[in-house]
Amino acid sequence: MTKENILIVDDDENLREILQFNMENDGFVVDVAVSGEEALEKITPQHKLVLLDVMMDGISGFEVAKRLRAAGNKVPIIFLTAKDTETDLLRGFAVGGDDYITKPFSLQEVMARVKAVLARTNAVRKGEEGDLRVDIVRRLVYLRGELISLSRTEFDILKLLIQNPAHIYPREEILEQVWKGETVVLPRTVDVHISRLRSRLKDYGIHIVNRQSFGYCWQ
Repeated sequence: MTKENILIVDDDENLREILQFNMENDGFVVDVAVSGEEALEKITPQHKLVLLDVMMDGISGFEVAKRLRAAGNKVPIIFLTAKDTETDLLRGFAVGGDDYITKPFSLQEVMARVKAVLARTNAVRKGEEGDLRVDIVRRLVYLRGELISLSRTEFDILKLLIQNPAHIYPREEILEQVWKGETVVLPRTVDVHISRLRSRLKDYGIHIVNRQSFGYCWQ
């Protein structure tokens, strides 16, 4: 079965060709662009993911992502960049990035990240065919019309995440907001409760995303 169409955007010819060769060998249909401007011209609804360099002549990868999101394009974006500070990572997520790979990287890492983001995106699309409704006032959650039983803590975590979509909540902030100063609660407790919450939400659990080393958000 033919795999998804990928758009690779990078001004480094050697890296672009290596990525294209390996992804095509793995069954993907690959298009390339050498600049942000060309990427905006080339991208189509058939592209299911964009590998996007950040630092390019002309408009940057961050600006490309910003323009795509402003136009309503939700295509998954994985940034490729040598910029690895926390500020840069958070900016990449803030403008609509789905993942962030710092250079130098291995081809195995790129392929694994691409497949993971595509799997997550496909699961989200499948979930959107259903119906999740959260009644914050009455503290009730319905999935396809069926009431889901959540603990007080699980509901409070869900409420926190969905009221500010795409905001990345570090574990410490979730502890402060949900457990409100309880001294015996450890950051690992957050992971346990989110794992249970994902399970109870079934296919909608995929919307709770773990941004590695940063925290959780509702995507």
